[in-house]
Amino acid sequence: MTNTLIILFFATLALGVPVAFTMGIAGLVALVTGTSLSPLVAPQRMFAGIDSFPLMAVPFFILASELMTACGLTSALLRFANALVGHVRGGLGHVNILVSMLFAGISGSALADAAGPSAIVMRMMREAGYDKNYAGALSAATATIGPIIPPSILAVIYAISTKGVTVAGLFLAGIVPGLLLGLALAVANQFVSAKHDYRGREQRADAGELVQSAWLALPALVMPAIILGGILLGVFTPTEAGAVASAYALLLGFLLRRFSLSGLYGAFVRAAVITSSVFLIVAMASIFAWMLTYLQIPQELAKAIASISQEKLVVLLILAAFTLVCGFFIDTLPALIILTPVLGPIAASAGIDPLQFGMMLVLNLTIGMITPPVGPVLFVISTVGGLKLEALSRAVLPLLLAELFVLLLVILVPGISTFVPNYFGFSS
Repeated sequence: MTNTLIILFFATLALGVPVAFTMGIAGLVALVTGTSLSPLVAPQRMFAGIDSFPLMAVPFFILASELMTACGLTSALLRFANALVGHVRGGLGHVNILVSMLFAGISGSALADAAGPSAIVMRMMREAGYDKNYAGALSAATATIGPIIPPSILAVIYAISTKGVTVAGLFLAGIVPGLLLGLALAVANQFVSAKHDYRGREQRADAGELVQSAWLALPALVMPAIILGGILLGVFTPTEAGAVASAYALLLGFLLRRFSLSGLYGAFVRAAVITSSVFLIVAMASIFAWMLTYLQIPQELAKAIASISQEKLVVLLILAAFTLVCGFFIDTLPALIILTPVLGPIAASAGIDPLQFGMMLVLNLTIGMITPPVGPVLFVISTVGGLKLEALSRAVLPLLLAELFVLLLVILVPGISTFVPNYFGFSS
């Protein structure tokens, strides 16, 4: 039955079947042909996978991101970032990174960042004389900051799948790794810009321009503070924070008179479509993950790893390497749902902090979004920028190395992902 599950999954994946259906088909066939259980277990597991109050945060954060984009605040963030760092060498590259870090506090999604602000800055970089493939590669790499800096859709999914970990705790765990990711990409961009003589804007922004751009961007910058501040002060739960963020974005759009009827309708439709696809993946992955557990694959994998070593760091490195390989071939969200119940108990038995393991898993799989052959962010940037995927994949390599360095730091230094949540009392 295990062979049926695994072979069918990879066979359908190789045939180009959408990953949600590959998991559903493999799980259902293994259930029907290899067990005496009723086929009704499949829809029960699908419903159980999405029957979660914390999961309701996902559609709200998606809607908040779409509404903020619809009311034009992305351009305000871009102008603010350009005023701050646009004058340094490789200025537009640094603008790209900073905008992604700021937008990450709104969207929580790499794909939303790649299709939105990253795509805009990519076009600006190309017009300023940057190599088109490097502009695309940097835009793809910066988009991966989205799921790390809170709020994060992946953090919500991991937290509801793991005992002893709260959504708020994992949100806080992503702050330092997200900042380090931005810093590592900025260092890489500095080296590339020096090599190719990519210059910044001719004049540094004066105090007036800086203050004006900050004032225009302030409404967007306030949203992350509302989300995290409300959660930490106990005003609302992470799920309620998503609803508050959506209400804030909607109110802001009306007060600034930035909404058109068609734009508002489009934002709600896009949010509904994205939410539907996310929930479909979660439901289908729940069947597959349940079958893995039913077949005791986590236990067998744990025995295999324990036979190699029981040292905490060695186990974490093995799990990280395994996750990285999985990220090459499986899309981020389904991989997270599948791997959490499989690898989580192994990490727990080795004494690894769930917050550190969760951040390693989320960061690792997020990096997989810019690694071929299944790199969804690369596909988005390739399509938006009219770039060849092969050339884009080569250009992203130095930036990928910078992100892997941050991943290694998260593995070697537990405090990077545990200090902030522990400080605020969210220890696991």
